[in-house]
Order: sequence, then C-alpha cells, then structure tokens
Amino acid sequence: MVEKAVMSTTAVAAAPRGSFLVQLLWGRWFMMFGAFLIMAGAGATYLFGVYSKQIKTTLGYDQATLNLMSTSKDLGANVGVLSGLIAEVTPIWFVLLVGSLMNFAGYFMIWLAVAEKISKPTVWQMCLYICIGANSQNFANTGSLVTCVKNFPEGRGMMLGLLKGYVGLSGAVFTQLYHAIYGDDAKSLILLIAWLPAVLSIIFIFTMRIMKVSKHPREIKVFYQYLYISIALAVTAMALTIAQRTASFSHAAYIGSATIVCFWLFLPLVVAIREEYADWKLRNQAMNNPPSSVVIEKLPEPEMEKKSAVVEKDGKQVSCWENIWEKPERGEDYTILQALLSADMVILFLATFCGLGCSLTAVDNMGQIGESLGYPTKTISTFVSLISIWNYFGRVFAGFVSEIILLRYKIPRPLIMSIALFISAIGDILIAFPQPGSVYISSLLIGFSFGAQLTLLFTIISELFGLKYYSTLFNCGQLASPLGSFILNVQVVGRLYDQEATKQLARKGMTRSMVKDLTCIGSQCFRSSFAILAGTNVFGAFILLILVARTRQFYKGDIYKRFREQRTDNGGGGGGSWCFEGTRGG
Repeated sequence: MVEKAVMSTTAVAAAPRGSFLVQLLWGRWFMMFGAFLIMAGAGATYLFGVYSKQIKTTLGYDQATLNLMSTSKDLGANVGVLSGLIAEVTPIWFVLLVGSLMNFAGYFMIWLAVAEKISKPTVWQMCLYICIGANSQNFANTGSLVTCVKNFPEGRGMMLGLLKGYVGLSGAVFTQLYHAIYGDDAKSLILLIAWLPAVLSIIFIFTMRIMKVSKHPREIKVFYQYLYISIALAVTAMALTIAQRTASFSHAAYIGSATIVCFWLFLPLVVAIREEYADWKLRNQAMNNPPSSVVIEKLPEPEMEKKSAVVEKDGKQVSCWENIWEKPERGEDYTILQALLSADMVILFLATFCGLGCSLTAVDNMGQIGESLGYPTKTISTFVSLISIWNYFGRVFAGFVSEIILLRYKIPRPLIMSIALFISAIGDILIAFPQPGSVYISSLLIGFSFGAQLTLLFTIISELFGLKYYSTLFNCGQLASPLGSFILNVQVVGRLYDQEATKQLARKGMTRSMVKDLTCIGSQCFRSSFAILAGTNVFGAFILLILVARTRQFYKGDIYKRFREQRTDNGGGGGGSWCFEGTRGG
C-alpha cells in the first residue's frame, strides 16, 4: 500500500508568490496561443499554387519539372522523422530554433533565384531549397502540436482540430498579409514565407514546453471559445477572398483587410489572459489560506507489471528487436518498431498514400488547372484561398465533430477518414470533367477532405499507438503522402499534362525547343489524370474500411480512461531512451 497526503484545501502555500506576468508567460493557455500563431505560419507549403507560375516562367520550367519541384516540397513537408527523433532527445526550444533556421534558409534561396538576384540554380538545387524550407514545418508541428497534445491528452481530438485548423488557414492569412505588405508581387510572397514563420517560432521558442497533465475545470469551454474565434477568422478570410474576387481593392483596402485578419489571429490572447488571471487569483487565494488538516489516504500499489512495450526475462531487459511482435493492447504505448510494423500502421500507410497523395497533387496543380481553363491570376489565387479556408473547416470538423461522434455514438475515426476520401474523389471528378463554376466547388471539397484527413490521421495514430513516442510516430505516419505525391503528381499528372501540351504545340507546327513555357489550354489537360486520382481515392477509402473493422471494439471502449487515471502522475516530456524500447507511461 502507498500512503498519500491530501490537504483539505488547495495547499500551495509553500510555492512562492509570483507576478501575474510570470504566470501568463509560463501558463498553458499562453502556450496554446503561441502554438496557434506558430501553426498559422506553418502552412506555407499550401501556397505553392500561387507562386509556382513565377518559378515556372522565370526559370523556364516545363510542367514535369515544376511538378518535380512540387514533389520535393511535399517530400520535405511530410518526411518529419528527423524532427521527431530530435524532439525525443533535445529540448523543444531547440526543435523550434532548427525549424526557423531551415525555413528562412530554404525559402530565402528560392526568393533570391526567382527575383534573379543570384545566377540561375540547377533544378536539383531548387528542389533542395524547397525541400529544406518545407521540412521546417515538421519542426513547427513537432514543437507546438506534439507539445499541446501531451499537455491536453483527453482533449487531443479538439486540440489537433484547432491547431491543424490554423495551419489550414495559413494560406488565406498569408495571402492577405502579402497583399497588404507587398501588393500584387507574387515573388515577394516567397520572401514573406521565408521570414514570417521563422520570426513566430523564435518569439515563442521558450513558451512551448511539456507541463504536468491536469484537468482544467473550464477546459472544454475554452476549447470551444477558441473554436468560435477560429471560425470567425475563417469566415472573415472567406468573405475577404470573395470581396477581392468581385471588386478591385486598393493597397489601403488590402491593409485594412490584413488588419481585420490580424485582429482575429490575436483575439485568443485575450482568452489566454483571462484564464491565466483566473488561475493566478485562485493560486494567491490558496497561498493566503493554509491547510486546516491533512488526511492520510491509503492507495493501492501502482500496477507496474501490465503488458508493456519492453519485457524482461530472468531479470534482463529484452532487446527491442526481440519484442517487435509482442505488441501491447491498442491505446497502450507501442515502441517505434512495434507501431511501424503493425498491420494497423500498414493500412494507414496505404490510405495515406492514396488520400493525401491525391490531395497534395490536386492542391499543387491548382494554379495550372485554373490557367488551363482560362481563369485569370486573381481567380486562381481565389481557388488557393478557398482550399486553405475549407482545409481549415475539414480540420476543425475532424477534430471537434469526430470527437462528439466518437464519444456519443462510438463510431470509429477511421470510418470518418474513409468518408473524407470519398469526398475528395468527387472533387477530382469535377476537375476531370469541368463545368462552369465546378472548380470552385472542387476547391471546397478537396480542401475540406485534405484538412480532415490530416487531423484524423494524427489523432488515430495517437489513439492506437499511445503518446510516449508520438513525436516520432506522427511524423512517420505521413511518410506515405510524399511517395503518393511523387507517383501521382510527377509520373501521372505531370507527364499527361506535358503530353497534351506537346500535342497542342504540334498542331500549331511548333516544337518544345521553340517555347520557354510549356502550357496546356483546355479541359482535356487534366481529364485523364484526375480521373485516375478519383479512382485512387476510392481505393484508399475501401482500404480504410479494413481498419474500421479491426478497431471497432477498441473504439467502443473508453479510450481516455488511462489518461484520467494518470492525470496527477504524468508530468514529463519525451526524454530518456527514445530509441526503439520503452515502457508504458507518458
């Protein structure tokens, strides 16, 4: 038996009285506000469709080469294993610092090339620059998203929805900011992408940290308040996007638009100050009221011998390679190898290859899709903004609504992810066989599905494989998306587009060497390729139904029971022996 002293009041009198400013800057709510801003700057990869035309024209690339660069971007954005492993053995501030340096270095070199301030880089150099810049978002994800999930394990679905929602809105936010700062110069958008996310990460570099898990009485209510603010930001961004599409905005009007967007971005700070002030008052009251009595409570010995990721035989620890197949129950802490080699992860890998691979391909080609159908540059920018905004709605839906559906109806999250892939397939069909205005609808569907898939993928991984090695596992979980993007974007969409464009040149009696920019015009440019994408999405949706059947019983249980039991004991971060061995716990 274990004896535990329980005071009759919230006795923290031994703790020194701190100023409110210290409480604010080191509190969990201000940390969440910082995470929102970091994540709002971590979605620059979704803006590739806005400035890709500048790269293509300035450097004289054909569509296949541009798509190769786009795939390099997707590779960097989704191969986050390095950031995950670094986070296991270094402080969070170091992760954010490395990410900020990579972001600035990668995108600043691209801007120098496109602005013709340096000699024309080779294709492999441009691919390397954008891969480095895009990979930096994994460091922002790991430093802020993983930290918040570990600090709020019971609200992880809502937390992931909020944070990934701000990433989804980043495209629309950046669009407003760059119009206000640089006007209509798309090249300067690359410069904005280079310095702004880096500055945000550095500002909050010491704010992001693992805290002791505790239940805040107003936690869910505050989450919903943040949700309402983010919805207001999304609606405002959508209204501004539509207004800028239908009317001509002056530079002063763009500055006004950016000011409104910044107001909604910084409004969560007011909520954070209010909550931290309430906590500070309660703490000071407790300091002034010493405990009146102490009760000694008998607790049972903690159960340490449950099935764990690491087992012992004859007093010796078994090698991580020997217990790969001795997996714990779903929801317990898997080792890295146990998770990666499990059937559940393989199914998620295949579904991610299909779903996110198709979504990334559609988003990256949106600029050329609009161009092929005869839309002006301003309208193409509108498509990208709509994808960004509905990307947000998809992420929030996957975080909040799927949480409600799971808790109330015990519907497995993989089923909701399967539905998201079907929605994406409909968007692909609308591009393959376009009708007047259908690209607008397609932008909404693809953006919504893309956002929902990302949030659901990260949430499912945390639920099935535990949080102990979440920094590494959630980055491993998205490895399939750049592979899918390479095959579908470069080998399918890029090749079929260039073939059609070459046919159009031949009809005019011209050859490829006679033109600098290989451009295809007409609805047939993306017909075959996006029909293939639609079929790929449907295949991925059916693959996920297998995971639905495998996890049905797991999701019928109480998946958060473990964290309620460990609430007062789980205070550490991801240090120690990260490798491929581990025990249950936080």
